Amino acid sequence: MIFRLIIVLLIGSISVAQAQVPGLPFSKYYSSNDYQGGIQNFAFTQSTSGMIYVANNFGLLEYDGTEWRRYSLPNSTKIRDVAIDEFGTIYVSGQAEFGYFKANSQGRLQYQSLLEKLPTEKRNLEEIWKILFIRDKVVFCTLEEIFIFNKKLDLEEILEAESEFESFHFANNNLVVNQRGKGLLSLEAGKLASMDNSELFGDKVVVSFISLAGNRHLVFTQNEGIFEISPGLVKPWSINLPSETQINRALRLRNGNIALGTQRHGIFIVDQNGRILLRMNKEKGLRNNSILSLFEDTVGNLWIGHNNGITLLELSLPFRLIDQFSGLPGTGYDAYLKDDKLYFGTNYGLFSKEESSDVESEIEPIPGGTGQVYQISQIQNLLLSAQNNGAFSVNNRNISSLGGPNGIWNFQSLKDHPNLILSGSYNGLLLFELTNGSARFLRKIKGFDESSRLIEQDSNGDIWMAHGYKGVYRLRLNEALDSVESKYYGIESGLPTTLLNSVWKLNNQVVFSTEYGIYRYNPDSDRFEKDPNFEPYFDYDFLATSMVEDPAGNIFYIGSDEVGVLEKQINGTYQKNHQIFNKIRPFLNDDLQNISLIRPNEVLFAANEGFIWYKLERNYRVSTVFPTMIRSVYLTGISDSIISEGNYWLNDTLNSNEAKEEITTVPYEMAHFRFEASNPIPNNENTTQYQFWLEGFEDDFSEWSTRRDRSYTNLREGNYTLHVRSKNIYDQVGQEDQFTFKVLPPWYRSPLAYLIYAILTITLLYLLFRIADRKLKKTTAKIQAAQSKVIEQKESDLQDSQKEIERLKTEKLKSEIQGKNKELASATMHLINKNGFIVQTKSHLNSIIKKSKNQEVKNEIKKIISSIEKNIAGDKDWEQFEMHFDEVHGDFMSRFKSRFPDLSPQEIKLSAYLRMNLSSKEIANLMNITIRGVEIARYRLRKKIQLERSENLQEFILKF
Repeated sequence: MIFRLIIVLLIGSISVAQAQVPGLPFSKYYSSNDYQGGIQNFAFTQSTSGMIYVANNFGLLEYDGTEWRRYSLPNSTKIRDVAIDEFGTIYVSGQAEFGYFKANSQGRLQYQSLLEKLPTEKRNLEEIWKILFIRDKVVFCTLEEIFIFNKKLDLEEILEAESEFESFHFANNNLVVNQRGKGLLSLEAGKLASMDNSELFGDKVVVSFISLAGNRHLVFTQNEGIFEISPGLVKPWSINLPSETQINRALRLRNGNIALGTQRHGIFIVDQNGRILLRMNKEKGLRNNSILSLFEDTVGNLWIGHNNGITLLELSLPFRLIDQFSGLPGTGYDAYLKDDKLYFGTNYGLFSKEESSDVESEIEPIPGGTGQVYQISQIQNLLLSAQNNGAFSVNNRNISSLGGPNGIWNFQSLKDHPNLILSGSYNGLLLFELTNGSARFLRKIKGFDESSRLIEQDSNGDIWMAHGYKGVYRLRLNEALDSVESKYYGIESGLPTTLLNSVWKLNNQVVFSTEYGIYRYNPDSDRFEKDPNFEPYFDYDFLATSMVEDPAGNIFYIGSDEVGVLEKQINGTYQKNHQIFNKIRPFLNDDLQNISLIRPNEVLFAANEGFIWYKLERNYRVSTVFPTMIRSVYLTGISDSIISEGNYWLNDTLNSNEAKEEITTVPYEMAHFRFEASNPIPNNENTTQYQFWLEGFEDDFSEWSTRRDRSYTNLREGNYTLHVRSKNIYDQVGQEDQFTFKVLPPWYRSPLAYLIYAILTITLLYLLFRIADRKLKKTTAKIQAAQSKVIEQKESDLQDSQKEIERLKTEKLKSEIQGKNKELASATMHLINKNGFIVQTKSHLNSIIKKSKNQEVKNEIKKIISSIEKNIAGDKDWEQFEMHFDEVHGDFMSRFKSRFPDLSPQEIKLSAYLRMNLSSKEIANLMNITIRGVEIARYRLRKKIQLERSENLQEFILKF
């Protein structure tokens, strides 16, 4: 029984501890100037891509995590409600109008009215207050009728009000309405039926209806309080709200808690037992106490629509701010939890707050505790405060000085001396003594006067002090505890530098953080070396500026580049968790960074404004990763023109990604682009980073940058795809978005231009060819003319040569002819001489015959004369002569015979002798006739060849 009682008490203490969530959540306020809309905001919704839509006085507001856009209804009236179905269709309702928004070709949302689908007599509407999705129906609610449409947006049914409807709610996947005089009704089989005990609410304004387990429901009325109803039972719900609290909205959060928005008292978050967990109003973090609407987004953040502006509460974060809005002024330095009271030390002084789950207490200053506080610590049962003004002890709300000098950095119990307290001061070490539950200054320890903000004792009792810019000192107290012996350690002792060294106690060991990681002291070598226990978790140049270990073994740390926790595992190793802490890095104290341990897994980070509370929850999810969105595409120039606003209507669904088949084409002269991207992460406008890559122009993504726009100018023609991706503060990369476009070529590089160029080129080539051909022909003609001249010259030269050759040949022939003629003449003369001799001989022989008387002699001489005559008359000599004659005179004989076939052989011979230009005497000797006979023969020849008298016979024969 005792064990069970202990367990119950532990569980109770855990639940109480869990209820203790000090401070306020991170928040962001958007004024009407920020979102450029009306002051009132009546409803919120969120798309699957993370976009927030708000029903505003001036229309529909759209928030993409960076900027706001506003879309108006045709009659520019208020929008009372907004809702998004599973297809992303944005339905809105307002004054005398209801319908939905769809994107046009430029990606801008355009309103599509459903009013015309109502019967004519029903179109004269006042206000459409609520939009609900009931199963496969879309329901639009007015004070007089409820219009039920199917998913094809065809009107199926109209529910008439017997008396005026007051409010409309969604519970258990059904419609619940509050009707004046009748109370609560639910939609059953197409009819509105009364709920059990609902008539009690007929005269009340029901603002919210929330279902609980066990068929129980909470009914929130505007002015009469909150009721719990169940079958056969109605009872007030126990909750400690301020009197005259007017509730405007109630919303059940995903963690089971309930948010209440009021008219004048701000917001309350309560658990299902009615216990207030958080209250915020104008004095505690809100800009406006009047709350018209509440909405929890997919991440767990709470959106609050005020009567003037919008507030975002980041309830999903495991952090809370304890600052001036929580009642704590100044910069935080240290905090401590003692006896269910939380003490805070700031540059303003000491403050305290009662830690109770039942009573909400305020942070109050401790009288007399003003001035800069550096450390709050407990030694034995005494709470001590180290301050610029000196050393103090704190007992509830009483503070007393311990005496001694000013400028106290810290306290810690001196090893092996439980009644003594060691303190680091501006000028060395001090010693305090504990006596009867109080402490007093004992003395300053001699031998060391350096400022000792960071000191730790090792297991041997040695005191290690790390100086910010000098190095590390080891201090050893003498037996009298009144002086120390110091030894200095610097770079020569293994430390990487003498700057920014710190000392901490982790795992019951003294470790040293440096500019290049965590080091430890090796007593065997009297040197410092890298601590291998931390190498798997930190980079080689990691610099820790604050480290603390909780009772569970988790090590919380603040570094120069990251903040986080090493979560102790069962096997003794650690799991590093640091991404979530990126949220608080900009808010941390940049003077003296510090982490204050409150409970196991629960710490306070010193901040520039107060403290940041954090509780380690192992099942905490860092964040929802939203997709990157290309929100605007501009053509830049003298004046920018937008070509895409980032919304696309695809397959009857609103989408934030461009359709693959839809390619924007842009003229070449307008190819100057500016792209604007965003990510719907709320309250991260200045921390989300982006990368851009224009495929077709660049090789890869750009470097990460918080700049969310990118410009490209003077793009050449071609197909391009812009890729954009984003990274949140937790280093999570969102799904990239793409925008594909085509830059048309300039007119002088268009297909038609190239066709014209081709035609002109062909024509030009043809003309050039013709010109070249003509030129070639002229050149050829010139060349040919020159060649002709050369050839003519050569031919002339050749002819001259030929003539010369002919001349030479002629001369040669003449020479030969002359030679032949000479030979022929010689032969002829020889023949003439021979014939003359023979004739003379014959004449002598005839003379002898006449004189001789001897008959025998006469007979013999006659034989000789006969032989001579035969020799003279023989043709052989003539044939030989004729052959040589034709060779010399070009076949004269043959030609002359063919021309004058009637000539006798003697006339032919005469012609030949005349051709040889022989004299008549010579011819007479050759022909064996007289000269007179020659003349007669010449005369006969003239007759036969029919030669005129005027013509010379010998000249004619010579020319023939």
